[in-house]
Amino acid sequence: MKPIWIVDDDESIRWVLEKALARENLATKSFANARDAIAALEFETPQVLVSDIRMPGDSGLDLLQRVKARYPGLPVIIITAFSDLDSAVAAFQGGAFEYLAKPFDIDKAVELIRRALDESLRETSVESGPAETPEILGQAPAMQEVFRAIGRLSQSNVTVLITGESGSGKELVARALHKHSPRATQPFIALNTAAIPKDLLESELFGHERGAFTGAQTSRRGRFEQAEGGTLFLDEIGDMPFDLQTRLLRVLSDGHFYRVGGHQPLKANVRVITATHQNLEQRVREGLFREDLYHRLNVIRLRLPSLRERREDIPILVRHFLVQSAKQLGVEAKRMSDATLQFLCGLDLPGNVRQLENLCNWITVMAPGQTVEIKDLPLELTQEQQGGSAALAVASTASSEPYTMPASHGTVHVLPGSEALPASGPDAWLALLEAQAASMLSAGQQEVMAVLGRQFESSLIRTALKHTHGRKNDAAVRLGIGRNTITRKIAELGIDGAKDD
Repeated sequence: MKPIWIVDDDESIRWVLEKALARENLATKSFANARDAIAALEFETPQVLVSDIRMPGDSGLDLLQRVKARYPGLPVIIITAFSDLDSAVAAFQGGAFEYLAKPFDIDKAVELIRRALDESLRETSVESGPAETPEILGQAPAMQEVFRAIGRLSQSNVTVLITGESGSGKELVARALHKHSPRATQPFIALNTAAIPKDLLESELFGHERGAFTGAQTSRRGRFEQAEGGTLFLDEIGDMPFDLQTRLLRVLSDGHFYRVGGHQPLKANVRVITATHQNLEQRVREGLFREDLYHRLNVIRLRLPSLRERREDIPILVRHFLVQSAKQLGVEAKRMSDATLQFLCGLDLPGNVRQLENLCNWITVMAPGQTVEIKDLPLELTQEQQGGSAALAVASTASSEPYTMPASHGTVHVLPGSEALPASGPDAWLALLEAQAASMLSAGQQEVMAVLGRQFESSLIRTALKHTHGRKNDAAVRLGIGRNTITRKIAELGIDGAKDD
């Protein structure tokens, strides 16, 4: 971690802050004037900058302006006297993280610096990303078409919509489009719109001003600002809330946006790449996705093939993932026999490349020998291929159908590395629920709580209706819910066979 810079012409303030931060095991570097700090910026940068506002020569505002021009993500804390509140306002307008009013409490000063430090480290991790774009492997004709498309788009800033099943590698393609574009030296920022709660997504995208909502103690840059000059990748765009689709459309239309709680428009010089596993045309017809936004995003469409469409790539992917997994664990890479590779090439692997990677990680840890035979694979895969009744597939996309437990076995085997589950007993259903959730999460499925919740409610209500011969009011009493609630749930879940008592 880089040191915290303290810029103040008052030696006593520098000394107090140095000692207080040293007690927190935080490295510091001090400057008696802004000129020396500006000169040092040519060779190094701090993690956080703390500067007095009034100093001989260049002021703290001059230093702030220089820093923000070159390092917009660097948090700057301005120290000001109570009589300088107008200057403090100017500091905020110039992009200061926060200000410290003299005389200040040293503990509060350290707490403020720590907040700025956390923000700086978070920004650094977001903007740096991987040192190099992960290699996209593929020799199948379907993948060669993808590579050709990336090549044709290499000198373009056009908006691209990437479609394909979950786990097929959409983010890798987005990174490749960025790497081979005129914006390659600028940030690549990725955001999964389905992984962030609706109430936070707006702030995550556009940032917010201090005091915009409860808990917004400081201003914060959103992903559009973080990606300035570069590429913003919005994954699972089909799950974006409808009202936020309007804001995104406005940015794509006129190139400007507002922070949450802000009144000054900000210009967005960002290339937007989006991805989805959903049928956006169908969502448009259902009124869940704006048609005008769809046409804005669908300038160039790039479809990724599923692993079923490129089975000839499975051997090279397996070798790559086994080597990668071995490096991470510090062990010798395992090898697959020809028979095992042929067996894997015959599987459907609905979780696509992600499922195959998870399988290789499991093999690296769990397979007994250096050469992996078919018998060393997870039982679920071999049972599934042989027509057995395996309860779960390895990291596959979860099915909405209930599990079938083998009648001749006392356990149900789940994901690789998971423990066997009891096939009977009062808690068996909880174990199966946990297994279902684990499978869905491993497959990258979104809204797991909502999907399982609907299945759980539907199963309970259907069972209760069977016991009450379809009388929904009686079923509501047995379940401990209200009559209006069960009526609404029956309609929402599409349950048939209910009747009034």
